[in-house]
Amino acid sequence: MTALSTASLSEQGIRATVEIRTVNGRYLEISCRLPKQLSHKEIELRELVRGTINRGTVQVTVKTDSDSPLASTLSLERIEAYWQQLEKLRKKLKVSTPLSLGDLLRIPDIYTTDDAALLELAEREWKVVVKALRAALASLDTMRKNEGKELAKDIRTRIKTIEERLDRIEERSMQRVPEERERLRARIAQLFESDEIDEQRLQLEILLLADKLDCSEEIVRLRSHIKFFLEALKSTEPVGRQLNFLLQEMHREINTIGSKANDAEISQLVVSVKEELERIREQVQNIE
Repeated sequence: MTALSTASLSEQGIRATVEIRTVNGRYLEISCRLPKQLSHKEIELRELVRGTINRGTVQVTVKTDSDSPLASTLSLERIEAYWQQLEKLRKKLKVSTPLSLGDLLRIPDIYTTDDAALLELAEREWKVVVKALRAALASLDTMRKNEGKELAKDIRTRIKTIEERLDRIEERSMQRVPEERERLRARIAQLFESDEIDEQRLQLEILLLADKLDCSEEIVRLRSHIKFFLEALKSTEPVGRQLNFLLQEMHREINTIGSKANDAEISQLVVSVKEELERIREQVQNIE
């Protein structure tokens, strides 16, 4: 499903905001945007997301802030190195304005932070991020379940329409055999006029014709696919791929019925079933 979920949390002077955007997709693709100090936690974050989401393109953005930023100290070695490089550049470009200390202080890289303190802060931030992430995932899961209920309701309505169309196709298919029998008899009588009609030969032709027109096997298989489809809709497990497979099989059966039809009424009903199947297919793309 396409959705947006955001959760923010503050604990012990640390604030974390997690935003999750999801877009429909056949496979699971996760991209993460983390603060620099938490970049080493990306694999853990991905695993947490996989625990809730199985399909789609997922973008996770994490932002953190602290009321007690780490104390930084100036690195004299870096300051001297930058000063020498900037002086060379100034002379090379023939810039008359001399360098000032203010120019150097605007360079972020001259400040250093104690690695142990930085790691300790990152771990505290991560604990808050995990809680915010779980809250965002829980909210997203609730949205998905609510949408899933609405999708299932719409799909069941469309399946009912398909079943009604199948009943009419079956009824019309049974009417066609005697109609075609009479049509074939009339054509043969017209061709041979006064000659006597070979009833045995006529019956054989009718049997062959009836076999070509018979859609009963396809209808039985299609109804069987529908039964499994409706059962899968009730499952609490991910069933998106199973539903897609069953829809492909339903398309195959209705296409076969359409190719056998050679009848205007059945052809119209087949088109109607295909339209409903296509709408269901679009809906199924939102189901994991």
